[in-house]
Amino acid sequence: MTGTADFQVVWNDCLNYVKQRIPAQTFDTWFLPIQALSMTPESLFLQVPNKFFYEWIDGHYRDVLEKALKYVTGNGLLIKYSVLITDSYSKDNQKPSTATENDIITDRLPRTGMIERGTKINEKYIFDSFVEGSGNQFAKAAAVAVANAPGKTSFNPLVIYGGTGLGKTHLLQAIGNEALSTGRAKRVAYVSSDSFTLDFIAATQKNKTTEFSKYYRSVDMLLLDDVQFFQKKEQTQEQFFHIFNDLYQHRRQIVLTTDRPPMELRGLQERLLSRFQSSLTVDIQPPDLETRIAILQKKAEDDKLDIPYEVIEYIATNIRSNIRELEGAMIRLLAHSSLLSVDIDLPLVQKVIKEIMGTRTTSSISIENIQSVVGAFFKINLDSMVGNGRTKEVAEARMVAMCFARDYTNLSLKTIGLYFGGRDHSTVVHACKWVENRTKNDPEYSTKIAEMKKKIVSLV
Repeated sequence: MTGTADFQVVWNDCLNYVKQRIPAQTFDTWFLPIQALSMTPESLFLQVPNKFFYEWIDGHYRDVLEKALKYVTGNGLLIKYSVLITDSYSKDNQKPSTATENDIITDRLPRTGMIERGTKINEKYIFDSFVEGSGNQFAKAAAVAVANAPGKTSFNPLVIYGGTGLGKTHLLQAIGNEALSTGRAKRVAYVSSDSFTLDFIAATQKNKTTEFSKYYRSVDMLLLDDVQFFQKKEQTQEQFFHIFNDLYQHRRQIVLTTDRPPMELRGLQERLLSRFQSSLTVDIQPPDLETRIAILQKKAEDDKLDIPYEVIEYIATNIRSNIRELEGAMIRLLAHSSLLSVDIDLPLVQKVIKEIMGTRTTSSISIENIQSVVGAFFKINLDSMVGNGRTKEVAEARMVAMCFARDYTNLSLKTIGLYFGGRDHSTVVHACKWVENRTKNDPEYSTKIAEMKKKIVSLV
């Protein structure tokens, strides 16, 4: 189908394609509000309710949309989004108006190339938009240092690790954006480990591994996301090892992210692990309540949204695991407000949070509650509990708090460990076993544990 007058037919066919491949509720929430505006032989223009909506669609469903367009039209089209500005998202009661051509915020080409030469750095990921808190200060400081003097500090390579959705990718791309904008690096490659692997496979199939290697060895800065996915990919690891060595020897900056400390990575060659472990390794911990509130306030400010503080505080109090879930809750709230034509207020956010959390209650116990109660009982502060202290009181309090976190929250053991200074899940398992054994064999200790549990439950 090539006629530009049939754009609505094309879009309807795309919707039918997508509807068969995602859950019905997801389709109703994220695809029904999209309107097709027009189409040219090269592009399909779509209108979305707000910028949050665009970011969610582009971040989660770009692939399925590109496949739908390919299926319906027989060739890849660019997808161009514009934002509909309505009084639902502004204090000024503006009349609805469609964004002009100058307001188009993205221009995505389908991935049809033989080799994907790294993912383009997202310009929105800069240091100024990164909300700093106690859990990420050191990681940000290291990232800024690397961006200001790539390859010239002792932080090469730099490894940033932490759980999903805590800001690793933001920092990684901010390094690239800063280095490029200041001219300190001319050629920057940002690539996910999956894309690197697919790139290598495509090069191998086309007998172009020399070209592949030459490209990555020529960059001033290599930013590699989610290196843990190299596990068990022997040939990819081999190729990356030689690229890594060449860049390092020529003082080119390397920055890697992973979801766990390098020493806990399994399925990687020992020589790679050795290089990772000899690097500067920094962690990002889950944000505390104040940081979560600041993140949501900045998001609302950046997108010129008037959201009451009590709504932001409610989201931040109930969504605690990671930043991505925080922003997802905000997007879902805006979608409900747009679809139902209602104001954003506390009753609406309570309904949205309840939908997100499912069977979990919005008043569920937080790790912050647990740490506070246990810290008061053992008379130690939070810094000691999450730090490296090994005194008997500190170690015991830490183990008890970890055990309670496992029992009273829905967080994974890995995430619980991150709340306690970036410890791994095996430390949490050990802590729980220790507390259970002590409780079983010591009646007096069992009574103390029961008292703390009673205090924690009373906070709900």
